[in-house]
Amino acid sequence: MNILVIQNRMGIGDMVIFLPFIKAISEKYDSPVTILVKESTKIKEYSNHLKYIKKIIYLKRDSKNDLHSGLSGFFNLKKEIEFNSFDKAFIFNSSLRYKLICKLIGIKNIYQYPLFEKKEQHLIKAAQRLLEKINLKVESNPQIEIDENSIKQAKQSLSISNNKINILLGIGGSGPSKRIPADKFKKFINFALQDYECIFYLATGKNEEEQVILEDILSSYKKFCVPLDNHSISEILPIIKHCRISICNDSSFSHLSAALNIPTVVLMSDTPLLYGSYSKNMYPIIPDGMEIVSHNSKGKEKINPEKIYKKFKSIIS
Repeated sequence: MNILVIQNRMGIGDMVIFLPFIKAISEKYDSPVTILVKESTKIKEYSNHLKYIKKIIYLKRDSKNDLHSGLSGFFNLKKEIEFNSFDKAFIFNSSLRYKLICKLIGIKNIYQYPLFEKKEQHLIKAAQRLLEKINLKVESNPQIEIDENSIKQAKQSLSISNNKINILLGIGGSGPSKRIPADKFKKFINFALQDYECIFYLATGKNEEEQVILEDILSSYKKFCVPLDNHSISEILPIIKHCRISICNDSSFSHLSAALNIPTVVLMSDTPLLYGSYSKNMYPIIPDGMEIVSHNSKGKEKINPEKIYKKFKSIIS
């Protein structure tokens, strides 16, 4: 059976959240699936060992590549999908565009969210309701698999010690409002080093602001830190497996870490709490003085390092 899954959200976190649903579809029909996703999900970096995904088609609808944008893009995408002769399609959005394409190329069984209901649509519940149509009940607990050889190689190449507490610090973020200031991380590092022997692995990108945060932390704690900004995501994953705990902004690394079964403290400053609490491996911290957090909460200055440390101690003890 040839199955297409369409997931058009752009982030790594969004992609990770949908993995259990994609896996469930594959297992239901005993067939790996083809996924249509955006390149910004960086799915190739963490899907090598996900046997339920057999092929990736990239949706090109952004400023870098608009092959699938507009009316001509509609037909370009139709042609690309049609070539694969799919039997079923699962569309994890409410867009008429994808429904029409699937109809026009003759896919017999199409499952999709209710059309035109994107506003205030619950990220996980909408997906769960969709799969209930094929009698599947799916829990939100994404899992990423990596091979043991890469884990061993990471240990050797970075001389990772089992005698210290290895901690991933996800200090990057997709936007300025998600990037917790360096002094918050530095205070946490100071608390941790007073009581434990620790090594901190600093995960971030090459964005200028992220680099400023990285350099600020290294200026005070370089002896205890290993920067990972020159590593790809696929190279960082086996390093994370050596960490006892992760403490991350609401970023790609919080999602990846939790999916690797690492206890992950998620610092929620400017996005809905759902993104830091959907997995059993996630422990969200919200800004002081706030009962909830959502878009435009702008709470990064109110993240309390003492709360982070207390949560850290409760997890590793």
